[in-house]
Amino acid sequence: MKTFLSIAVISCTLLLANFMVANSNDVETVVKEVPPYAKWGGIAMQKTKEKYPKASIIDYFHIGREEGTDRSTEKFKLWLREGDREFGIFIDITFDRQTEQILNITLTETPR
Repeated sequence: MKTFLSIAVISCTLLLANFMVANSNDVETVVKEVPPYAKWGGIAMQKTKEKYPKASIIDYFHIGREEGTDRSTEKFKLWLREGDREFGIFIDITFDRQTEQILNITLTETPR
């Protein structure tokens, strides 16, 4: 009986260890998959909600990054719905490449 109990405890310990390793790998995968523009996308959504507080953001698209020597610009398009109206917003966030300090944010409304 003692041997059976020891084998059961060892088996449970190994299963738990495998589960913990598998979950830590999943966490690493999720962390690695966060895109580099995620921070700027959050700011784009925040600024959009400030300008259009009654609108719902129904779609989000990262257009890309324009790299400069000292500054870069992240470009996004968000699709909004406010009542029966749907429209797009282009958002450009220009920031200092060294400090990541925001230098300029522009929001431009587009009908499509």
